[in-house]
Parts: sequence; structure tokens; C-alpha cells
Amino acid sequence: MNDNVLESQDRPARFLALGDSYTIGQSVSESDRWPEQLVRTLSADKLEFDAPTIIAQNGWTTRDLIDAIEETQPVGPFDLVSLLIGVNNQYDGLSEHDYVAELDLLLQISIDLAGGNKNRVIVLSIPDWSVTPFAESRDRGVIRQQIDTFNGLKKQRVDLVQCPYVDVTDSSRLAANDLSLLAGDGLHPSAKMYASWCERVFPVVKKAFVE
Repeated sequence: MNDNVLESQDRPARFLALGDSYTIGQSVSESDRWPEQLVRTLSADKLEFDAPTIIAQNGWTTRDLIDAIEETQPVGPFDLVSLLIGVNNQYDGLSEHDYVAELDLLLQISIDLAGGNKNRVIVLSIPDWSVTPFAESRDRGVIRQQIDTFNGLKKQRVDLVQCPYVDVTDSSRLAANDLSLLAGDGLHPSAKMYASWCERVFPVVKKAFVE
């Protein structure tokens, strides 16, 4: 695509957001979810999107998301697909081997749903919940280390298929000293944190539509 598409769309773009609680926006309003915020930001920049189609639920692992996609059967191609998954694999103590295998499948599904356009599949890193009040009675160091391990594996797999990767983990860790970045449940991101993620995702999406 070239720059002109930003001003001459013949239809709103379609956005499919795949994930877990971080995508469905657990404990924030629907309008404060990061996919919803991203659509508003893109629209303000003259790139019109329909309301995002979201396949995500609190507590979902990579396997749960695969099953939900198979059940829902979303009809592509979508102009943009996001993938943010894996924290519940870590939380539930599931194997790294299964995580990698299921992540590979989800990446391929996402690329297929984006009509084969790898640049339109945006993969977000796993946030670090070890800094939240919810983790107070747990070993924060172990959680952080496991999150880093899962994210390292994710980055490797994403690089292999050459999709854009957006790191939001360091942003999530700012909640250690700023509780306004967390929702009222003391675990999930607030609208403020989601806005900071959108600031990182926005230029990546715009680049994908311009090139």
C-alpha cells in the first residue's frame, strides 16, 4: 500500500484482536480496551477501522485461544490481526514446549487470517504481573524470570515468521511504582497502561499500512 490509502479508503479496515484478559480488557470498560483505543487513534490519523473483532477471554492459554478460533471460525481476510497470549501458560505452569508449538500454530493462523500479509500481524509481548499487588504473596523474582523466558521464546518464533513484534513488558513493569497503571482488581492494566501500549503499536500499524 502507499500513503494515498490513508486518505482514499473505500471501506473501513477490519481488525481482529486475539488474546486473553489483556485483550478483552478485564476490569476496564469496553472503550478502554487497548484494541478499542488503537482504533480511535488510527481513525484520528485518517485510517478508518470498524470496531475490532475480539476473540479473547480472561484466563485463556494458547490452547484455549486455538480452540476458540476453531469454534468461532472468523472469516478473513482481516486488514490487521493482533496476537497477545501466553501469560496464562506461565501462570498455570504449562510446558514451554507446548507453548512454542501452540504459538507457532497461532502465528500461522493469524497470518492466514491477515490474508498472508505478515506485516499486518502485530504480536505483543507478555506483560509482567509480578509487579502487581496480586503477586504480593508469590515469588516475584520467579514470575519475572518465567515471563522473560516465555517472551524470549515468543520473540524467537515471531522473528522466524517475520511479523512485527511490540514489547510492552517494560511498560507493564512501571506499575511497580505507579498503581494508576492498574485496574481496580490490582492485577490487570488500567486504561492508562493500555494507552501507553497503543502509543507503541500505532506506529507499527501505520508503517504496515503505508508500505
